[in-house]
This record gives sequence, structure tokens and C-alpha cells, in this order.
Amino acid sequence: MNAVIATKTDLGLRVLKDRSVSLSPRQRAAFILIDGRRSLEELVASTAGMGITFTDMTQLMALGLIAEVQSSKALVTTEVAPIAVSARTSQERYRDAYPVATQLTANLGLRGFRLNLAVESVGSFEQLSELAPKIEHAVGHAKFAALERALNG
Repeated sequence: MNAVIATKTDLGLRVLKDRSVSLSPRQRAAFILIDGRRSLEELVASTAGMGITFTDMTQLMALGLIAEVQSSKALVTTEVAPIAVSARTSQERYRDAYPVATQLTANLGLRGFRLNLAVESVGSFEQLSELAPKIEHAVGHAKFAALERALNG
């Protein structure tokens, strides 16, 4: 398997936090899903329902926000990991991620009231994935990690 596996760059992580580069909601969602284990082809296939295309991935790479992984260890991991990832349907990921998202936004108090309402009104994995960047911005990357694992793990 000679698939392109990408990981987030330091620049990409900074841009995600400070929004210094304007990304479309699809590109932002695609960026969040990049984990350094799955190939870009697998990510595009699993997010086709969200409208994410290979063009979105190549634009992220062209902007320097993601980079190709050169480690053979990562390639070995990719051979095994997609089986577990592809076994979970979007409904299962939504079922696992929804309670995490509501708990994170509920803990924001009045500051996160509107975001909490938005989370409670979503009805699909795709809608929750679209809200993920806003949740990360509100709660911070450390707390967001639990939601990211539920969405992508």
C-alpha cells in the first residue's frame, strides 16, 4: 500500500488556534480529522458525506498545514488501524461523541450557552463534526482531545 499519510504541522496547529489562515468549514473539519495514522484516501472516503474532497486535503498540504509522514512505522500502523476505524459507523461515532460534546459545552456556563444549544440540536455525526472547531476554540485543545477521540477514534 503506497498511500499518502499526513500529519498536522506546527504551523497547522497554530493556524487552527489563531485562525490566521482562512479555511472553509470543510477544510477545517478535514484538518481536525488528520491523525498521522490514516491515509488521505481513507479520510476522504470516510468523510464523503461531509463533502470533504481530496482537493481539500491537497490545499491543506499546499498551505503547509499538513505534511506527509515519512516514517515506515506510521505505514505499519496504518495497515492495522483502518480496520478498527472503518468498523465504526458514523452513527456509532455520533453516539459516542454527543455526550462528550454536551458535557464540554455545558461546563462553559453562560459563556457557552449558545454553543451548548447548537450541540444539543445536532442530529448526526456530520453536524457534530462541523461544530467541533467551535467547541475546540471554546474549551481549548486539551479538553477537546476527549471529543476528538470520540469522533475519530
